[in-house]
Amino acid sequence: MQHYDAILVGAGHNGLVTAAYLARSGKKVLVLERRSMIGGIAATEEIFPAFKCSTGAHLAGSFSHEISAELELQKHGLKLLSLGPLVFAPQLDGDSLLIPQDPAKIVEEIARFSRADAEKFPSFCSLINQLARFLRELNGLPLPDGTSAGSFKLWELVKVGVKFHRLGKKEMYEFLRILPMSIADLLGEWFENETLKAAIAGSAILNSFVGPRAQGTAYVLLHYLSRSSYAGFRSAGFISGGINQLPQALAQTARQHGAEIRTDAEVAQIITQNGAAKGVVLKNGDDISASVVISNADPKRTLLHLVEPTYLDPHFLLQVKNIRARGTVAKINFALDTLPQFKRKAGNSSAAELSGIVHIGPSLEYLERAADDAKYGRFSKAPFLEITIPSLVDPTLAPTGKHVMSVWMQSAPYHLKEGNWNDQRQALGDSVTDIIENYAPGFKNSILHRQVLTPLDLEQTFGVTGGHLDHAELALDQIFFMRPIPGWAGYRTPIDNLYLCGSGTHPGGGISGLPGYYVAKKILQNWPRQTDRP
Repeated sequence: MQHYDAILVGAGHNGLVTAAYLARSGKKVLVLERRSMIGGIAATEEIFPAFKCSTGAHLAGSFSHEISAELELQKHGLKLLSLGPLVFAPQLDGDSLLIPQDPAKIVEEIARFSRADAEKFPSFCSLINQLARFLRELNGLPLPDGTSAGSFKLWELVKVGVKFHRLGKKEMYEFLRILPMSIADLLGEWFENETLKAAIAGSAILNSFVGPRAQGTAYVLLHYLSRSSYAGFRSAGFISGGINQLPQALAQTARQHGAEIRTDAEVAQIITQNGAAKGVVLKNGDDISASVVISNADPKRTLLHLVEPTYLDPHFLLQVKNIRARGTVAKINFALDTLPQFKRKAGNSSAAELSGIVHIGPSLEYLERAADDAKYGRFSKAPFLEITIPSLVDPTLAPTGKHVMSVWMQSAPYHLKEGNWNDQRQALGDSVTDIIENYAPGFKNSILHRQVLTPLDLEQTFGVTGGHLDHAELALDQIFFMRPIPGWAGYRTPIDNLYLCGSGTHPGGGISGLPGYYVAKKILQNWPRQTDRP
């Protein structure tokens, strides 16, 4: 039987980060990926001849700069391409909102809609960005892992307390007050214009089952801004050559240090003996032993399907079953003959205006009604759409003059009240196409090819339970020491030598690489007492 120091289940970006750090530390590492390609949701695929589209996530500028520098990913071809404008929010009447990179021009643009909002916007950005930076510090705090009473170090709390105090009295109060708020209430305190409020609120409900009036959505905004922000908006950018170049660069780094990566190698079971993980069994029947097993799969898939449940406490299993991971987004990818022309009062949109995030969701009421549709088991006919056209920034993704468009459609529940996704797939695609046509007349005539991925397709393609790309919802009861479940935020599991490293762990979803980094750090710290069980 082959033996490795560490086996990674899944070659998503977090798993590859963990593999790279372990291999760099001299460990013999094996990464096993069920698909024929690595990267998980950071996937670039040719959906139509010569058109390369991000079939999963389409932005990766939130990936940790520290990890990228330490692993020297630029030497392995990783190149980040910045967004054009931060947000372009088209309106049906053509009076569209454009949030450019220049702060002064942002204020000028907002003033077209509301002078009062323009005056308040710099103060809002200053406060929100300051709180987001502190949240980033908080996300680096080692959290209790359930294995010992002393796992939460007092000195770590003291360090965070000092940093919290440095925020200032007003900011400390605001952080504690804002964290559990709804984004609708927060924005209502600052602004009057619905177009502006909806454009900001989009980042607070990403991959979420709830609408902007739900408590805790203000935290979600801070979560995403803590990774990459500029003037109160996400500044996550594209990856040159497609988002899959990120996992490719990570894989090259891991291999450079001796890691082995196998594709088309699905793990059927994690072997457990005497309360400890001993290796894995592949779907083809191969047994591979390891001192440590780290799962990049979501917590439910790992602990309810890959591990024999008799090895886990019934209460622990109940907590895992109760993790909310209700997929609520669909992905539609287009190959286009020409660039869409969105309505503008002074003519149509320009290529420069469409080279960032295009936000379709004109008001908080619109976003809330879309979430209501999902709540009642139907996909919204008027959903929030987050659109990017990566080929405007990276022409290598499509033939000259043609484009790829990536669309995240929010409010498509995994569980439909009527019918099933195999029957509703094309109806959903038609609905999204019609909405874009309303904002960009002539869009339908430019479509060469369309790929529709429902929540069920996302589950089957990427192996995420319920089609939830963050593995578990970002909610107040599923963050910090409660992620994935209370008391088990330290990446360990009740099974010795079995760890979790995916987005279902602290500090949560998005293409950051932080869960993979933190678990590698913990494993290396504890390695001497793990190798006594060969």
